[in-house]
Amino acid sequence: MALNWVPATERTDLLADPVAQAVGDIEGAEVAEIDPELADTAAFCERYGVTLDESANCVVVAAKRGGETRYVACMMLATMRVDVNGVVRRHLDARKASFAPMADAVELTGMEYGGITPLGLPGDWPILVDTHVAEHPRVVIGSGVRRSKLAVSGAALAGLKSAEVLPLTG
Repeated sequence: MALNWVPATERTDLLADPVAQAVGDIEGAEVAEIDPELADTAAFCERYGVTLDESANCVVVAAKRGGETRYVACMMLATMRVDVNGVVRRHLDARKASFAPMADAVELTGMEYGGITPLGLPGDWPILVDTHVAEHPRVVIGSGVRRSKLAVSGAALAGLKSAEVLPLTG
């Protein structure tokens, strides 16, 4: 089934509220409605003919040091795995780093699990963008909800206010 991409600013009803507020700053962002049961990357890619190396996942990591917990979003191509305990932990100078619990990620972002995206995240969160994502001409990412996907350039993600580009695979 083909995706019907439209400018994201024309269909903000397909975006989580914080994403809808942020998407106007992203040149060329497009959104497509999908079956929410197929929001998980592998099922989405298989059903809609998007390859895994065109799809990027956003994972929320909780980094702890001295009783303080900081959150960070990591953007990786779906073909890769983020090195949470190595690269991310060291980059954040944390004692411990792990994937944030689902309930925390959903509550803190205002987005649905399986649709979390770097657009519209809390302003004090760093966004770590893997170099492969930053170099990609167009990646498919979450929209904040499970019923749609966004397509943006890797350069747009790398250009987000709190984004840092680095190799996240270790």
